[in-house]
Amino acid sequence: MKLYGLQKMTLLDFPGRVACTVFLGGCDFRCPFCHNYELALLKSPPVMEEAEFLSFLVKRKGLLDGVAITGGEPCLWPDLPDFLRQIRGLGFAVKLDTNGAHPAVLREVLRGGLADYVAMDIKNSPEKYAETVGLPKADLAPVRESVQLLMREARDYEFRTTVVRELHEDEDFEKIGDWIQGARRYFLQPFADRDSVPFSGFHAPDKEALGRWLRIMRKYVPFAQIRGME
Repeated sequence: MKLYGLQKMTLLDFPGRVACTVFLGGCDFRCPFCHNYELALLKSPPVMEEAEFLSFLVKRKGLLDGVAITGGEPCLWPDLPDFLRQIRGLGFAVKLDTNGAHPAVLREVLRGGLADYVAMDIKNSPEKYAETVGLPKADLAPVRESVQLLMREARDYEFRTTVVRELHEDEDFEKIGDWIQGARRYFLQPFADRDSVPFSGFHAPDKEALGRWLRIMRKYVPFAQIRGME
């Protein structure tokens, strides 16, 4: 496994843990509002090999108790379960971020007990998924399968949506809510513009819209919250 980025310590990325965050490269989506677009396209070289990272973890025992794995899309890599197995073998808890497009890898992770927490993106309502992920069309069958896997088999998990004024409206959250009804927890994350976002013209929703969408989602997922609103 090649690492394309490493944040050596975070109190935010892994709930309840002092963790480091590992960034894996590559993604099969092309979300126009993505913060890690160059990483998703593998335009930058790796910064670290697997052996070096595992050595880093050994030295951080007692300082860190978790590792958050993000991307890109980590489940794009078939050797992800073995990578997680080695991390857990060193005594660290694992959080995995995923877009849900690779349920076979996610299933192996879950059934192997290799992730303590999984955060999965729900990009938009089914009808607007392709537009939101930047593809001509989107096969939602794998994403739907991953939703069901998490709801049935994950130790702990969340669903989350990065909300963009130009891409989301009330009806979308009624449909998202119906899709993930009964989920353990759900977060609305307002879009934040950065230099790394590939396309301009996107904005965060206003507080009124966020509050309205939160009320919609709470009809379906009682533990729904807004994350990252200043």
